[in-house]
Amino acid sequence: MLTATLLVVEVIGGFLSNSIALLADAGHMLTDVAALALALFVAWFSKQPETPQKTYGYLRWEILAAFLNGATLLMISAWILWEAASRFRAPAAIQGGLMLTVATGGLIINIIAARVLVGSSADSMNARGAYLHVLGDLLASVGTLVAAILIRYTGWLAADPIASILTTVLIMRGAWRLVRESVDILLESTPAHIPLLAVRAQLEAIPGIESVHDLHVWAVTPAVVAMSAHAIVREPGQHQHVLGHVHDAMRLFGIQHVTIQLEKDDMLDRERHLHA
Repeated sequence: MLTATLLVVEVIGGFLSNSIALLADAGHMLTDVAALALALFVAWFSKQPETPQKTYGYLRWEILAAFLNGATLLMISAWILWEAASRFRAPAAIQGGLMLTVATGGLIINIIAARVLVGSSADSMNARGAYLHVLGDLLASVGTLVAAILIRYTGWLAADPIASILTTVLIMRGAWRLVRESVDILLESTPAHIPLLAVRAQLEAIPGIESVHDLHVWAVTPAVVAMSAHAIVREPGQHQHVLGHVHDAMRLFGIQHVTIQLEKDDMLDRERHLHA
C-alpha cells in the first residue's frame, strides 16, 4: 500500500514538475508494486492444493507473472530512455521545488518499506525478492533526490535526464534478468546453479548403477527443482537400495523432486523417437 501510494504521487508529481527523473523513478516503483503484489499473491495462491488437471498445483503462475512483469518494464524503460535523450537535445523547464518535495517523500517511504521487509527477507526467498526490489528503488530515490537538489539550487537541468537514465539502467538490468530467468524456467532449461555433468557423475558413482541416460534437470519454480533419468541396474535386488542412494545424492544439489527409471537392460532403441 505504501509503494502503490508513492507510485501515484510520483506519476502526478513527475507530470506537474515536468521531471523525467521522477517518472523514471515511478517506473521503478511500478516494478516494486508488481513485485510486492506478486509476492503477496504467490504466498497465498501457491498454497492452493494440486488437482488432477494441475498436478504441480499453481506454482508456475509465479513464472508467467514474472515474464509479463519483466517484459512490461523493458518497454517502459525504452520510453524513458527516448524521453531522456530528447531532454538532452532540448532541456525543458522543471519545477525543482516540487520535484524535491516528491523525491524526499519517496525516499522516506522506501526506507520504511525496506525496514518492513528486511526481517522476513532472511528466511523467505519470496520476501527476499520483494526486499531487493524495494532496496533498488531506495537507491533510485537517492539519485532522483540528488538531481532535484542540483536543479533546485544550481539550475542544472541535465541532472534530470541523467538521473532518469541511471534509474532506468537499474530497472532494465533487473527486468532483463527477470525475463531471461522466467524464459529459462518455461523452457525447462537446466538451472544455472546445477552442473549437469556433476549430477551425472554423482549418479554413476552409486554402486549398482552401470550407466545413466535420458537425464533431465529443470525448475518448476526457482524453489522447486526436479530431475528425471533412466539408469541401468542389472541386479533387480539392488533397485530399492539404488533408489535410496539416488534421492540422497540429489539432495546434495538441492533437487527435491526425483523421478528415475531403473532398467535391467538398455531401452534406448525403444526411445529413439524421444531423442531425434
